[in-house]
Amino acid sequence: MTALSVLDLVMIGQDKTFATALDETRRLAQYVEQEGYTRYWIAEHHDLPGIGSAATALIISQIASATQTLRVGAGGIMLPNHSPLAIAEQFGTLDTLFPGRIDLGLGRAAGSAGAAVQALRRGAPERDFEQDVLELTDYLQDNGQRPARALSEPRAVPLWILGSSLMGADLAARLGLPYSFASHFAPRYLHQAIAHYRKHFTPSRYLAKPYVMIGVNVFAADTDEEANYLASSHRRWMLDLHMGRPGLLQKPVEGFMEGLSAHEREIVNAVLACTVAGEKAVVGDWMRALVRETGADELVIDARIYDVQARMRSHGYAAQALGEELEMNR
Repeated sequence: MTALSVLDLVMIGQDKTFATALDETRRLAQYVEQEGYTRYWIAEHHDLPGIGSAATALIISQIASATQTLRVGAGGIMLPNHSPLAIAEQFGTLDTLFPGRIDLGLGRAAGSAGAAVQALRRGAPERDFEQDVLELTDYLQDNGQRPARALSEPRAVPLWILGSSLMGADLAARLGLPYSFASHFAPRYLHQAIAHYRKHFTPSRYLAKPYVMIGVNVFAADTDEEANYLASSHRRWMLDLHMGRPGLLQKPVEGFMEGLSAHEREIVNAVLACTVAGEKAVVGDWMRALVRETGADELVIDARIYDVQARMRSHGYAAQALGEELEMNR
């Protein structure tokens, strides 16, 4: 059984507003809930043009309010940017408002460029990520191990470790937590990281056996040509980011990849190696092959498609392509 989920950066499109992006996020969450998706995650980023997911906990609250059963959470919170006490307060409150539906994925990256990091951290020295995770756990458990209390009662918010290297895989394994690998934009160490995680996993009060989620970029349409057309917005945004010119999510264009230089194609193909664009059958075959290859328990889709209707249709086709496997999660 393979679960299917969504990762959303609340992309702000060309000729669109932040309010429009938030509305499109709400609409997509409501749609994928009906299509059998398991969870909807928001990724924390700051000071990046085109990304509107900075106030992550607030957006999670909006999505949870607009849905009924969908798990909603952070994919993830960049913990070095925050006090573990504050994150425990935010997500403990979310779990109280939406019991049993909130996830908390944790990353150690900045999620931003240098100026925003300095503004967030106020010049504080780099903290130890593992110690911050353990401190956050104490606060959520309300176990008396910290001098202050974050909550008036314990909250069982599931924690995940996010990563794109062996470091996160090792921490998730040692703590007995589920692991989400960022192969949707940093696929290089996918196989090494999940192999390390499984080999060194220690059962815990949270998880009896390893659980692996991997990030994928999926663009599904009625034809391969249309799918590649829709994918051009995502591909262009990622290329622009790596070329030092981040901006809004642009409208799709025909023949985007064909118009790139050899160097530009190399960048896109390397960064987005974990990507499929095609008709439903092509997408389904690719996802099933990836699951067989990696043993992934869950796929989380990042699909930055400009038109919200096309984006919903793409996610719907992805769900249909997995067929009975996804049906078992409903």
